[in-house]
Amino acid sequence: MAITDVLAASDISTAINACKAKDSFSPKTFFATVGLSKKSPPEIEKVFKMLDQDKSGFIEQDELQLFLQNFSKGARALTAAETKAFLVAGDMDGDGKIGWEEFSALVNAS
Repeated sequence: MAITDVLAASDISTAINACKAKDSFSPKTFFATVGLSKKSPPEIEKVFKMLDQDKSGFIEQDELQLFLQNFSKGARALTAAETKAFLVAGDMDGDGKIGWEEFSALVNAS
């Protein structure tokens, strides 16, 4: 499955372009721009599973750093500060990773 099976290519392009500059990424803004915050829970879960590269059931820090590249091959990696802020925003139980419920809550908070 491709990310474009769930999200519109034009929305992905707009969202990626909006955070091209280093330290300009905001999860809430990205999720709203890419249209994920308007999707149903099953659609959000499909995207979560694509982001969970190692299929651990969690999105860990290394997967967050490469987050944008899941949406567009040529996208930049997140900076250390962006990755940490993303993890802090999504990791509600403090275990150092983002699970499905946490991801869903973060997307829906947009």
